[in-house]
Order: sequence, then structure tokens, then C-alpha cells
Amino acid sequence: MNDLFADIGWKSINHYGEQLCGDHVDIVEDEYGSSVVVLADGLGSGVKASILSTLTAKIISTMMAEGLSVEDCVETIAAALPVDSAHGVAYSTFTIIHIIGNRTAELIQYDNPQIILIRDGAVTEYPKTQMMVGDKVIYKTVLYLQEDDVFVAMSDGCPYANSEPGYNFNWKPEDIGAYMESISLGGFTAKTLATMLVDECGRLYADKPIDDATACVVRIRRREPMNILFGPPADRDDSDRMMSLFFSREGKHIVCGGTTASIAADWLHKPMIAKSDYDPADKIPPTAEIEGVDLVTEGVITMTRVMEYAEDYLAANSSYEQWSYKRDGASLICRMLFEEATDINFYVGRAVNPAHQDPDLPINFHVKMSLVEGLADALRQMGKKVKVSYF
Repeated sequence: MNDLFADIGWKSINHYGEQLCGDHVDIVEDEYGSSVVVLADGLGSGVKASILSTLTAKIISTMMAEGLSVEDCVETIAAALPVDSAHGVAYSTFTIIHIIGNRTAELIQYDNPQIILIRDGAVTEYPKTQMMVGDKVIYKTVLYLQEDDVFVAMSDGCPYANSEPGYNFNWKPEDIGAYMESISLGGFTAKTLATMLVDECGRLYADKPIDDATACVVRIRRREPMNILFGPPADRDDSDRMMSLFFSREGKHIVCGGTTASIAADWLHKPMIAKSDYDPADKIPPTAEIEGVDLVTEGVITMTRVMEYAEDYLAANSSYEQWSYKRDGASLICRMLFEEATDINFYVGRAVNPAHQDPDLPINFHVKMSLVEGLADALRQMGKKVKVSYF
């Protein structure tokens, strides 16, 4: 294992008028830290396409994570998929990106638009080996990974995006490559890159797509640890141990909560200085500064907003334009956790704040614990390595 990290993100838009997407992305990580990413595109659109693509993605990702061959996967799919009554075939195209030990990438492609590789800031050609599995032509590639490599996989709803009632043959894969090349240098996360591509497709479709469109991006980057301290320990005598463990960890440090910040300031022997960055429109309490701490924020109210942004990030990612540039505590935490961090360590105090036990207030101990659990789970879904320690 090296210090590289595979940041994985995707987004889909549905065929206009359909409630289910005919594309499906599945991501499975094995016990050794390798990841299998599958983008499947079911025949047609709607319910049938959704079933075809979901089964295909689930079968392939699970089997490959268990070490089975591509041939075994394809044969299993052919036997397992239901046959489409209108076309007489069980049909779902697929793209596989298998990240092995964050050292190599195995690309396996069947009938989807070819994966775009951006390396050293430019679209880069890569070798492909053709192989036959039954009557299917499959292309396979093995590459050694480099920092800042960007892999862009997509369904065919992306390159043919058009506002007219037909496919747009002017928005070619090479044009998508040039578009992604231009934005890949901005340091955006994989999720944001996929969102920007699919949003552009939606614009070209005039928000009425005639096909499902999905983009899945894998961005290779250096690991970036992040540490977040939330709440004082249940036992005051544990404060020194909690602070020592927290500040000894590599990476940036975020402290959430007024009491927690006071304990951290005392332990560091540094003053806490309040900042005047309160925006009444956002209702997020102001931040503070402590020398030796990268970010100091209020606790539950701020983290509740972070949780709301995290849930949106995993779905439509429509709030990105809010937290990506604002300077309030919640937005700053989002940028640090969602965009910068790869490995996140939570240090959570179990002390009960007497001020939060008023039944007329929406804040209580259980809310704080639920926030931690929910946010940790959301971050894991983003592909982050998360560890939670309670005190």
C-alpha cells in the first residue's frame, strides 16, 4: 500500500419522464483496500433498464471483489439477466475500473463510451487489449497509477446530449475529454467533476434528457488526514489524554463546540479569539481562532448544517455552490472534509451539556451522537476512511 488514494464520485440524470435511472453505479471495496467500480447501462430506460443495469453492476462488482475473472463475471451475467421481451436480449453494457492497492488500475470496457484518462493535465491515450467472452468484444487495460490521474467513465447518454429530439453527434467523446481536461486542473473532487459533466449534459439536453446520462470519475490523489474534535469527554480526567491523542495525529485539526474549544485552548496554552463572521441569513454561529488549530467552530448547530450538506452531496450535490465558497463554519468544515480529506479521525466526547437538556430546545445528547454517526456514515459513502473514538 502506498500513500495514493482513489477518490470516486458519480452522478446520473434520468431519461425525461422516468422516475428510475437505467444506469447504475456500484462500488465495492475488498478487505485489502482495493476498489471495484462498475458503471452499467441497461437497455432502454425506465424500470427494465434499471433492473438490468442494477443486476449487472451488483454481480460484476461483487464477483470481481471476490477475485473472480472477467470471463466468469460475463458468463454469470449472461445467465442471470432477464431477457428483454421487446428486443429478445438480456442487454446491459458496462465499464469496470478496478483500483488495485492504489498502485494499478484495471480497465474493462464493454460497449460503453471509452474511458477518458487525463494524465499530467492532458487527455492521454492508453493501450487496450481486445478479448472475446462468448460473442462479446471486451477491451482490457492495465495501467500503473500516477498522482492526479483522472479516469472518466460514462454511459452513452453523455456524448450524445442534445436539446433536439435526437442524439447530438457534435458533443463527441473527444469534446467531453477537452471539457474534462479544462476543469480537471481545478483540484475538484471526483464527485464534483462528475457533477459538472452531468450538469453540462443536462444543459445540452435543455433539462429534458432523451436518455439516462451517468458519469463516474476516479481521481488519484495523495492521502490527506483530517482530525475533528467534537465535545468534551464524559470524565474530566480524560481531557488531557483526549487532547494529547487528538493533537498528536498527523493532518489538520478541527475543533467543534465552545466548551471543547476552551479545553483545547487551555491544553495548548493559547488564547481563543472570537471572529466576527456571523451571517444572520445562514444562522450559523461564528468561528474562532486558536493558534495550533486549523478551524474552530460552534458545535451542534454547525454540524447539523454539515450533515445536511453531506446528505445533499451524496444525492444531487445541488448545494455545492453554497458551501464551496462561503466562509461560515459549516461551509469551511465541508470543504475540509468533503474535498480535502481522505482519512478522517473523529474524537467525540460523551459529556452531557446541561444547557442542552432543556426539553424545549431541539439540542440534546442523543442529537449529538446521531450527528456523529450520520456524518461518519456519509463520509464513508463518499469513500473516506473514517475512524470514530469516544471519550
